[in-house]
Amino acid sequence: MNENKIRVAVLFGGVSSEHEISLMSAESVLCNLSDQYEVLRIGITKDGRWVEYTGSNEEITNQKWESDTSLRTAVVSPDRSHKGILLLGKDGYTVYPVDICFPVLHGKHGEDGTIQGLFQLAGIPFVGCDTISSANCMDKEMTHTILEANGIRMAKWVIVNEQKMQDFDAFAQQAEEKLGYPMFIKPANAGSSVGVGKAKNREELKSACETALKEDYKAVVEECIEMQEVETAVLGNENARAAGVIGELVPVVEFYTYEAKYIDGTTELHIPGRVSEEISLKLRQTAEKAFKAIGCEGFARIDFFVRKSDSEVILNEINTIPGFTSISMYPKLWDYCGMSYSKLLDNLIQLGLERK
Repeated sequence: MNENKIRVAVLFGGVSSEHEISLMSAESVLCNLSDQYEVLRIGITKDGRWVEYTGSNEEITNQKWESDTSLRTAVVSPDRSHKGILLLGKDGYTVYPVDICFPVLHGKHGEDGTIQGLFQLAGIPFVGCDTISSANCMDKEMTHTILEANGIRMAKWVIVNEQKMQDFDAFAQQAEEKLGYPMFIKPANAGSSVGVGKAKNREELKSACETALKEDYKAVVEECIEMQEVETAVLGNENARAAGVIGELVPVVEFYTYEAKYIDGTTELHIPGRVSEEISLKLRQTAEKAFKAIGCEGFARIDFFVRKSDSEVILNEINTIPGFTSISMYPKLWDYCGMSYSKLLDNLIQLGLERK
């Protein structure tokens, strides 16, 4: 252990539906961390095992890391005197103190406040938003409620759950009167478009709600907006600022599915996004306002719609651990503004250390 280096525990994998994307992000992060860090790599398998991984970074994305013969169980110690990870072996355990944890975990149990609560309980600094803000950004119902109370425009919406599905026709009538067709249906607590559907009639609405409710106990049904889909990147703690440029997504498929986002490459990225400087400024200002209103710290990618009919800015969602793959928008936006991937990682780690 090198006492002169900052000791960082990078966590990857996880039990969410975004496990594979976490591996891609983590490999990119690990390959771009500078030599000022001593890195402990903690992999979380799909079935929830936590292990220390000491093999090659290049074996992470292809999932060969799980077969490494030197794996040993790793546990975040809740004992604040440890301030680190317990590495379990045949002869007992070793305490590995860390200066900060970097959860490169997308979706449930990565962005929803659960692992952040564990770090806060253990008294270990970490990269990104705290427990409450992570939970509120992950839950689309809470995001709507909090941001709209702060004067930030979002799509019109209704909530659906299993109870409302018992009298589906009554719910459908409510949704139709408020939103009209087509509608988007999104699990309230799932990320990266997993379980998202689009409905053009009542039959499709029922099917999409049933699909979304397999991912979470409630789902948000939103109006469909003829729009440009754009993204902003916010960085900082109390004085967080948005990158000076926005990005634009142009899905080749009908809407931005999980597969289009990560697997089949059917999405065009434009940096800068094709909007006026006035709209770009409004997007960045609204992103900073939303970041502060919901209590974010560290970083977030905040996604927007720009309605084509009148250029109104409508916030879509806040991602508290945005993708960090080689094609991800968040690091690309900062790179365009002159902040390299490695420097961005340095800043994120420093922001987490400052917060403690």
